Amino acid sequence: MLSFNEMPGLTIGATVPNLEVETTNETIKLHDYFNNGWTIIFSHPFDFTLVCTTELGKMAAYLPEFEKRGVKLLGFSCDEYSHARSESKTLKPTQ
Repeated sequence: MLSFNEMPGLTIGATVPNLEVETTNETIKLHDYFNNGWTIIFSHPFDFTLVCTTELGKMAAYLPEFEKRGVKLLGFSCDEYSHARSESKTLKPTQ
């Protein structure tokens, strides 16, 4: 698995590399997760920060609408996996 410092830079329209990443649920290969469909990739610097929590809550609130359209969400953080897992358990959808 690549470390954060080894991650390639991405720009709009770039092809996302087929990285193997550890999620809060399982380890996945990105291209398998995308599965030739639409995926919104977003990132945030640190878990449990005010903006991070509200933005992730908003994405969670709209998840049913994304799912109806066949769109997957994938969020990245610089924090350790165990820290992100803790936040995922406390995150509540916001209106």
